[in-house]
Amino acid sequence: MPQDRFGVYLHIPFCRARCRYCDFYTTPGAREVPQPYVDALLRELHKEDRRPDTLYFGGGTPALLSPAQVRSLIEAAAPLPGAEITLEANPDVVTPELLEGFLQAGVNRLSFGVQSASDTQLRTLGRTHTSEGAARALAWARQAGFDDLCGDIMLALPGYTNGEFDATLDLLRKGGCTHISAYLLKIEPGTAFARRRPENLPDPDAAADFYLYAVKQLEAAGYRQYEISNFARPGHEGRHNLLYWNCLDYRGIGPAAHSCVGGVRRFWPGDTAAFIAGTLAEEEEGICDAEDFLLMQLRLCSGLDWNEYVRRGGAPLDARRTAFLRQCVSHGYAEFDGRILRLSPAGMVVQNAILEELI
Repeated sequence: MPQDRFGVYLHIPFCRARCRYCDFYTTPGAREVPQPYVDALLRELHKEDRRPDTLYFGGGTPALLSPAQVRSLIEAAAPLPGAEITLEANPDVVTPELLEGFLQAGVNRLSFGVQSASDTQLRTLGRTHTSEGAARALAWARQAGFDDLCGDIMLALPGYTNGEFDATLDLLRKGGCTHISAYLLKIEPGTAFARRRPENLPDPDAAADFYLYAVKQLEAAGYRQYEISNFARPGHEGRHNLLYWNCLDYRGIGPAAHSCVGGVRRFWPGDTAAFIAGTLAEEEEGICDAEDFLLMQLRLCSGLDWNEYVRRGGAPLDARRTAFLRQCVSHGYAEFDGRILRLSPAGMVVQNAILEELI
């Protein structure tokens, strides 16, 4: 990926209801995105003179924006020709007319938070859509003319089975998804699940087995893994998130949004009212250093170039690390040719332990 790539992330912190696993900065109970918030995003976009290759509307529920609001934000961002412009959506928020409006406004990639094909599971998660509603939303998106459709699958949910995964994959595949994100449920502090932990959660070994099963089934269905939790049909990889994993420049705008430009990481504090008022300022978070590069690159199936890691200030290979990497290779956790280190799916399951040894 060219080193001069640049992306913009717009945080839309409004949603109808907070899911029980969600720890993102959001304001539940919304039915639309207030225009003063859009005006605040426009104010910040007009300060940016660099044109992005990717533009990502994340949330929250960005589909609560109107097409006119989306159009104004895209025009202000002035993305380069051929830019990837992604908007996240909940299946129960969209209508055929809304999706057609988003496409006409300039959105060319939709990401649906489907999570499961089980209505019982969706209620457990606090999702407000149904399996039938997800299938209908995907059909509407195809009819509107979207060629890039993404769907999320959450693994290792309460009482999870391989059959639930198969049903969810089937829903997304039949719905025309070109990209699928599949990730394990994580109980985050401050969430409803943290306050009242759901029963019948798989143990870590079972969760790892569900992940490895998902990788195998997704590959068989034509979705090539390119990152620890992301799979795509050839040519449909998410260009925006690849900026993050390749430690390239991106700017986040909105409360709780993060940026990394020129190797310096910044973030906006989580205060929507202050952001609208223009009294909120980005704060410096630190430098994107060699350890960040190592962590991000080992998420990718393309792997880590150890020479580039050393060039960025990382430790050269010594006898201890070399011996450890040989162990990883012999146990099927990694491939290493002396320069490029790639983790296998089994290695990605124990990625944190591998990172601890390498760092």
